[in-house]
Amino acid sequence: MDKELEHSFVTNLEQNQNIVHKVCRIYANDAEAHNDLFQEITIQLWKAYPKFRGEAKFSTWMYRVSLNTAITLYRKSKRNIKTSDFDAIDFKIAVEEYDDDEEQQLKLMYSAVKQLNDIEKALVFLYLEDKSYKEIAETMGISEVNARVKMNRVKTKLKKILNP
Repeated sequence: MDKELEHSFVTNLEQNQNIVHKVCRIYANDAEAHNDLFQEITIQLWKAYPKFRGEAKFSTWMYRVSLNTAITLYRKSKRNIKTSDFDAIDFKIAVEEYDDDEEQQLKLMYSAVKQLNDIEKALVFLYLEDKSYKEIAETMGISEVNARVKMNRVKTKLKKILNP
């Protein structure tokens, strides 16, 4: 891959890395799993980047790759998580430190969200990111109507979890 493409990727990743941290927060149970998932998502983004054509915003594309990677690993985790070798990639990314304590007020919500299935988690994540139903539908590869229906069902499910 050429240096210009590599520079473009690193710049986009650094500017949008909080997306990956948020996906990791939803799908990982501890700091080690968070770091492993962050690394795997970064690798998958890097592998997919040459195919990114800019038809969607970089952040929308990043959400899709991140969520698909997390969901795939989440489903495989019942067996074993196999990650790619990070040593094969030679670029360096300035990583913002992720402080779990900063979001204490969200712990209850995250606890409830962790009880959802993988697709429901993705829907809630995008909704909490203030994505429109159109953007949620585009990211998830479903219709806008389907996104609304699924989100209403998830809201009802979360209410039952939070207020038994």
